[in-house]
Amino acid sequence: MPTAAPITLGREPLSITDVVAVARDNAPVRLSDDSRKALADGRERVEALASETAPAYGVTTGFGALATRHIAPELRARLQRSLIRSHAAGTGPAVERDVVRALMLLRLHTLASGHTGVRPETAELLAALLNHGITPVVHEYGSLGCSGDLAPLSHVALALMGEGRVLDASGADTDAAAALAAAGLRPFELAAKEGLALINGTDGMTGMLALAIHDLRGLLVTADIAAAMSVEALLGTDRVFASDLQALRPHPGQAAAAANMAALLADSPIVASHRGPDCNRVQDAYSLRCAPQVAGAARDTLAHAEAVAGRELAAAIDNPVVLDDGRVESNGNFHGAPVGYVLDFLAIAVADLGSISERRTDRMLDVARSHGLPAFLADDPGVDSGHMIAQYTQAAIVSELKRLAAPASVDSIPSSAMQEDHVSMGWSAARKLRRAVDGLTGILAIEVLTAARAVDLRAPLRPGPATGAVVAAVREKVAGPGPDRHLAPEIDAATALVADGTVRRAAAGVTPLR
Repeated sequence: MPTAAPITLGREPLSITDVVAVARDNAPVRLSDDSRKALADGRERVEALASETAPAYGVTTGFGALATRHIAPELRARLQRSLIRSHAAGTGPAVERDVVRALMLLRLHTLASGHTGVRPETAELLAALLNHGITPVVHEYGSLGCSGDLAPLSHVALALMGEGRVLDASGADTDAAAALAAAGLRPFELAAKEGLALINGTDGMTGMLALAIHDLRGLLVTADIAAAMSVEALLGTDRVFASDLQALRPHPGQAAAAANMAALLADSPIVASHRGPDCNRVQDAYSLRCAPQVAGAARDTLAHAEAVAGRELAAAIDNPVVLDDGRVESNGNFHGAPVGYVLDFLAIAVADLGSISERRTDRMLDVARSHGLPAFLADDPGVDSGHMIAQYTQAAIVSELKRLAAPASVDSIPSSAMQEDHVSMGWSAARKLRRAVDGLTGILAIEVLTAARAVDLRAPLRPGPATGAVVAAVREKVAGPGPDRHLAPEIDAATALVADGTVRRAAAGVTPLR
């Protein structure tokens, strides 16, 4: 089952690459020797605290607004068990397997730090679930993104207790106890503080942020490719992408996007065909000319999100937390605001990238603006509709992306009898960003598909080597211009080529891209 190298967990920061390897490629995980010692030291301090008379939140008291109640020693195992059962209150559709594995990895990373006070065997069991491909069923709704992603993580903790539903390594839905037994694992009774330690983190929203960053890195390059193909198709100029022009406004993302577009259009016979004095067009439309400015701003937004994700992937989040000097202190590090803000910020950038892509597609289909292309790129306009409705589909997704760009992080709703009176909604921000990334994939695919058809219709002029390689890759799955065909499968095929990186690799195989 594993297809990637093992990830060793301790106090060292995780990387986005680590998250993707475990979440999607089934990389195995293991605890370092230092981690096992840290776990043992932290557990020793929690057990000492449990034996003291002073109240300690979540160890000798209830939770949230019920934290004022002292819990007798004989009730403390029940306290942890009841916490998980009551907090496993998620509802709605099950979230994706890679999301659940990402949040499991991030929670394990915090446990491995020793700052939570759980027993070493608790961390080892969570690692075993990952390594055996056992994925608890986690639901869409239930997290407010504060005090941790409580409901999603509680469904994971429930599986460690041998309760609830899970997917086994084959993807079959089964009872947690049965899945553990089949893997040779035994559920366990939670000890003091362990239930709280298993659910008090930003792991769900941060896991989804890491996965979105990974996906957007590729989609930003694809956006440059799609834009360059549209410039060719619409007889635009590459002169506006010159490095000295970009240097006048020194945003790094803009420079990278413009450099990509210049490289993609290098040696293009189509571009060269209208460079001479006979060309009477002074400037291209904004959707062509300003493509690096928009895509570049998205790149810079992504860079900021990566910085925030890097800090979060280095964090150990719990409340209370066991410090290296032995203190056990309450804190607010579980609040998801830093993550929620950048999730919302990325959704704005994704919506705008989708919007400018759709504008270029529409321009290629409009006979009044396409500079000689047939209406809607149809074989026989009027009899055939060509890509008319592909643009409708694109526009529908763009409209959805605009709705998804409305921030979730400003919509705090108090909970727990006003004890938790300000929450981040980071989980909700992450869920809508995930949908937005999927939408952008489809939007760019339709632009690539349309631009490839438009470039073919410029024959006998040919595209440049890099964009031509993309057209060739598309033609392996989708036939060239002709009478109307069932279009949905062609859009699906193009979407798969964007999603799996085929479009990006085709262009990068000709010219280096940033």
